[in-house]
Amino acid sequence: MRVAIIEDEKPNLRMLTDMLQKLRPGWEVVARLESVSQSVAFFADGEQPDLVLMDIQLSDGICFTIFEQVHVTSNIIFTTAFDQYAIQAFRVNSVDYLLKPVRESDLERALEKFESWRGPQHSGRHPDHRALPQGADYGEILRAIRSGQKEYRKRFLISAGNRYYKLDTPDIACFVSENRITTAITWSGEKHVVDFSLDRLEEELDPDHYFRADRRTIVHIDLIARFEDYFGNKLVVRLKSPVNDKITISRLKASAFKMWVGK
Repeated sequence: MRVAIIEDEKPNLRMLTDMLQKLRPGWEVVARLESVSQSVAFFADGEQPDLVLMDIQLSDGICFTIFEQVHVTSNIIFTTAFDQYAIQAFRVNSVDYLLKPVRESDLERALEKFESWRGPQHSGRHPDHRALPQGADYGEILRAIRSGQKEYRKRFLISAGNRYYKLDTPDIACFVSENRITTAITWSGEKHVVDFSLDRLEEELDPDHYFRADRRTIVHIDLIARFEDYFGNKLVVRLKSPVNDKITISRLKASAFKMWVGK
């Protein structure tokens, strides 16, 4: 069985690869893709693996734009953080969906479902399962996502060597970017590298709780101790523990920062 994994978060990509090789050691992972553009090029070359594990939100856009550019006949298992309003659309238009962080038991269930649909000789299906979706309406999923209430990132998958663990978003006091490496600093002072740019985080974090202070910092509202006027209509913000430092808010962001704090 030939499988492709489309996932832009490197820890998730490694974890899915490891899980798949453990659960189905005889299957071949033929591609590990991290973006819409890479995926389009892959399918445009005529590749149609038996199964694709596909993340919804990729670094350069939502995965459904892949289907607008190339014809895909592979069976899809979506991995997604959309855990409420789009679930029915995922059920109708894919083999299965997996909520992040993906658990091994959930992946096993999805693989068994795929195998039962395919049948023992890759034909037919188990009587308890419907046929694989024909002409799946990925536009329906996109409409369901856009019509639902915006959901923000609840957790991150952190990798340490060959081990993985989750970091809940409320446990993070701020994010700092240095030399293209983004670090999450927890309220207890722990530092964890996350595979996200600040631009991506700015889109996925709840704006009621997090603010993009400057090019290298995103801060949690509870990290703010006080702030004061600075020359040039800027602001100097004093941060609480564990940072115990100060940052400068530019003139262009000063009004937005005050409105954010005063919500």
